Amino acid sequence: MGGLIRKKRKFVLTGGGTGGHIYPALAIARGLQERFPGCSIEYIGGKRGLENTIVPREGFPLKTVHCRGLERGLSLKNLAAIGDTGRGLLEALIFLRRLKPDAVIGTGGFVAFPVVMAATLLGIPALIHEQNAYPGVTNRILAPRVGSVMLTFPEAQKRLKANDVIVTGLPVRPSILSASREEGRKFFQIPPEAQVLLVVGGSRGAKRLNEAMAPLARNLAGQDRYQVLHVTGESNYDETRLLYEDAGIALEKCGNIKLLPYLDRMDYALAASDLCVGRAGAAFISEITARGLASILIPYPYAAENHQEANARSLESIGATKVILDRELTSEQLQEMVFHLLSHRQQVEAMAQAARSAGRPEALAHILSEIERVMKSRH
Repeated sequence: MGGLIRKKRKFVLTGGGTGGHIYPALAIARGLQERFPGCSIEYIGGKRGLENTIVPREGFPLKTVHCRGLERGLSLKNLAAIGDTGRGLLEALIFLRRLKPDAVIGTGGFVAFPVVMAATLLGIPALIHEQNAYPGVTNRILAPRVGSVMLTFPEAQKRLKANDVIVTGLPVRPSILSASREEGRKFFQIPPEAQVLLVVGGSRGAKRLNEAMAPLARNLAGQDRYQVLHVTGESNYDETRLLYEDAGIALEKCGNIKLLPYLDRMDYALAASDLCVGRAGAAFISEITARGLASILIPYPYAAENHQEANARSLESIGATKVILDRELTSEQLQEMVFHLLSHRQQVEAMAQAARSAGRPEALAHILSEIERVMKSRH
């Protein structure tokens, strides 16, 4: 009878600093709860990252350790960073030795280094997930030491020295996959025959993109066959609204343009749209490819090691997107590209099919299976 009693599984997730590292870890955590009912999950974050707000809000226990990123070149700050990270490694070793988790999964950010490194030193099964086409420094260092490196973009493999690599994709919220075009259009009160342009600059917005949109929106205003959903980002909303007013757009009267500071129902927006314009973060790309949505991507130029351009070029290489570099973005260029695509539906459909071919809606299931495989290989 004793052999039938299943041990309660324990998992540690780590990743921090930005939402791009935290949200994939949380998606994996929820998947583990479904795959291993009753399992316990601990999240280890840094002392100062966004995880201190997001993780407790999402209902997971959070423990923090010291960590700090290195700067380029020699500096006193780097000495402090090495000291902080060494302290974090010791804290992680003590915590993991006491907890004895079945696996540790890191999704990047500075905090993942001491936590995943501690797991490898203790012989605990460890895996990392790399969201971007250009891997971050933490994952480049950890890759040769862990049981598995899981990738969103195949291109990342050539930039990593790893023993075991699998392309899983990046987990997306179930609602992104399940929302229907009809539901999306009903939610935004969009006529079924209209073409919909979605413009979104990420949670913090994209100032240059917002500025380039105003002249384009002026030429679309009042044309019912086109509908625009423009998500400005909260910090840029008032400024963008003034730009629209200066362009002669009466938002309350034109009827076909919705200017929004943020959007809770991105699932409905993606489902309703024919073409989207946005940044090239890994999460956004995973969502538009899972949906099969044609796009124009304007990579954020200050992303670490320019990884957003690498992400966008990956989609461009298969014909799923058009890329405009931020420094080259003009309202004229954006307008020409948008109007060309909206008037060539067959090209948009071909781009959508290419995006769909790159999408990995089953990413979470692949990640969970890989975690299970690595755990079994250690027993």
